[in-house]
Amino acid sequence: MKKANRPLIAILMAVYEPRMDWLEEQLKSLEEQSYPNLRLYIRDDCSPTAPFEATQALVKKHIRSFPYEIRRNEKNLGSNGTFALLTAEAEGEYFAYCDQDDIWLPEKLAVLQETIEAQRAELVCSDMVIIDGNGRQTADSITKVRRHHVFRSGEGLARELLISNFVTGCTMLLRAETAKAAMPFCPYMVHDHYLALYAATKGKIISLPDKLIRYRIHGGNQTGLLAGVQDKASYGKVRIDAMFDRLLWLRENLPDLPELDEAVSWAGARRDNWSHRGGKRAVWKYRRFSPLPSVFEVLAGWVPEPVFQLLLWAGKKNLI
Repeated sequence: MKKANRPLIAILMAVYEPRMDWLEEQLKSLEEQSYPNLRLYIRDDCSPTAPFEATQALVKKHIRSFPYEIRRNEKNLGSNGTFALLTAEAEGEYFAYCDQDDIWLPEKLAVLQETIEAQRAELVCSDMVIIDGNGRQTADSITKVRRHHVFRSGEGLARELLISNFVTGCTMLLRAETAKAAMPFCPYMVHDHYLALYAATKGKIISLPDKLIRYRIHGGNQTGLLAGVQDKASYGKVRIDAMFDRLLWLRENLPDLPELDEAVSWAGARRDNWSHRGGKRAVWKYRRFSPLPSVFEVLAGWVPEPVFQLLLWAGKKNLI
């Protein structure tokens, strides 16, 4: 189909300290997209050592089939802040969020766009093949490396997305008007999780089994199993306190989300339990919000640090 007959998809890429060979592979895969009407927006989040001029040169070299804009943030905003800025300034009918180190299959955007229109969905996402830092395939699905990852499709999925996320940002296509209406982003959630939650309050989400990107897991990824957790104290801050802050923010800013009052009660009880101030019964009462962490914390909050370290190791190895 001719470009004029297809809705504009804006690709939103946040860049920070990119490894240039990985960035080059990603840019090549964007250039090779079969979808005919694209525009690329790139923002470098004040990379301290990666020269902005080098990133500009790579983009100029590889993006030739569609227009692009590339800017550098005036100060470091983090990935959420950078994606929020890109969301605010981008134009198009659909937004595709892009990391700097993956590889998109040529049909990715065409398949997602066809699906979102056919299904009249707010957001469409897909599965992915997993590769390592050298580009070697290590798994044929994200569910093979994140054992609790369960894809869902349909309407009314906000309840399922309130606590955990099944939408990986670099695989999703979202209606631009929905993304802009979601502003400001929740400061206690990764952008893709928040956008998926917001989209679920507006309509249908579709998860495709198709593997439409090669997703690089290399040890330095921002998100992952128990990222940022080294001991019981950091677990409390990263997994418990942050959840409490998230649910309070959502109750204030998205009050129509289901079961928020009880979810806040559950999150507060987790904090009490972890700091040995009671709360164990309430954690158990509201465990439906996240059964495995609830059971884990009722037990692990009281074990010695060496035992907790063993459980933490098992969790990071995807054994529990």
